[in-house]
Amino acid sequence: MPRGDGTGPRGQGPGTGRGLGRGGGRGRMGGSGAGVGGECVCPNCGYRTTHQAGSPCYKIQCPKCGAPMTR
Repeated sequence: MPRGDGTGPRGQGPGTGRGLGRGGGRGRMGGSGAGVGGECVCPNCGYRTTHQAGSPCYKIQCPKCGAPMTR
């Protein structure tokens, strides 16, 4: 504390250093990715298939009813 008034040097407080302030360190785009494994599920008929890495489920059409799949 340079002046002894309890304020401390500038730049030290919540939201500074190591990126743990407001974002909480969750990663890119909020960290909402579901990971590598899992299944793609049809919201209409309930058909399930294994999720393939590199292709999002919403781009896959259900082979039974043709609806876009969800994760």
